Amino acid sequence: MTTRNGSTSLGSLSDGDAEELFREFARTRSEILRERLIAMHQNLVRFLAGKFANRGEPLEDLVQVGTIGLVNAVDRYDPDRGTKFSTYATPTIVGEIRRYFRDKAWSMKVPRRLQELNQAANKAVDLLAVKQGRPPTIAEIALAIGTTEEETLEAIELGNAYDTISLDSRMMTEAESAPMTLAEFVGGEDETLTTLQRYGDLAAAIESLEEREKVIITLRFFKDLSQAEVAKKLNISQMHVSRLQHRALNNLKKLMTT
Repeated sequence: MTTRNGSTSLGSLSDGDAEELFREFARTRSEILRERLIAMHQNLVRFLAGKFANRGEPLEDLVQVGTIGLVNAVDRYDPDRGTKFSTYATPTIVGEIRRYFRDKAWSMKVPRRLQELNQAANKAVDLLAVKQGRPPTIAEIALAIGTTEEETLEAIELGNAYDTISLDSRMMTEAESAPMTLAEFVGGEDETLTTLQRYGDLAAAIESLEEREKVIITLRFFKDLSQAEVAKKLNISQMHVSRLQHRALNNLKKLMTT
């Protein structure tokens, strides 16, 4: 809708009215129309920014960053190509927000070359998606940034390094009033397996003892016999059993620590 002075009223505009406004802006490059178009699509920016709101950054900061993408989309949009503005602008806005997270911080140490490849790859994804009207393949991204498919895939995957999650983070599941931490979901080392491994090492060490030492250790600690009972069973003195047991235990200690 046009007012008496020739400007376009924003009121309640349909998609057709918005496209007409874009055509007028394409002809005139009016700064007033540009500001109006940006204001008209702030809800789109806020909606897209909301999808990143749980990553530790204030929503308003993300909206400001997304608005940069919106401004770029408004400046570049060609209404004669037949693509709705919201469809055209979404990858640009989302790409700007993603770049903000990538540039802000990396939680893990990542080689500088891979950081740069990651940024180049994500920029290529945004541009190719707008150009082709579909998500690009790894091969297309690799060609666009001038590297191999393997390096491209590695760079994209390492982009997750800027957004690692603390093991103390609470993870909510359905029908759960007290959410568990990520560490509880991931779990830890199974002490039963560790015990089994140590038992296997001990059994192997016992097998390497001299025959009489092995018998004494088995009778004393696995059959639970007293030294007197072992002495009677082997027909030797209790003093001799004590000496052999002491020697066997020292040998086991050496074997278990090497």
